[in-house]
Amino acid sequence: MKVVVDMNQCQDHGQCVFAAPDVFRFDDDGHLAYVPDPDESLREQVEEAADVCPLQAIRIEA
Repeated sequence: MKVVVDMNQCQDHGQCVFAAPDVFRFDDDGHLAYVPDPDESLREQVEEAADVCPLQAIRIEA
């Protein structure tokens, strides 16, 4: 699984951080950071994160 976040669209609302904290987090500057290739066991959390993103900036590939 590959996670892609459109950082031009993302406004750091943080809903993904709550939905999938093992994949998404805020960096020291308060901006979104994420694991681009998380373990497949985290797919359900990542799908939830993509669903709750208010700007739909998260995409899951294969």
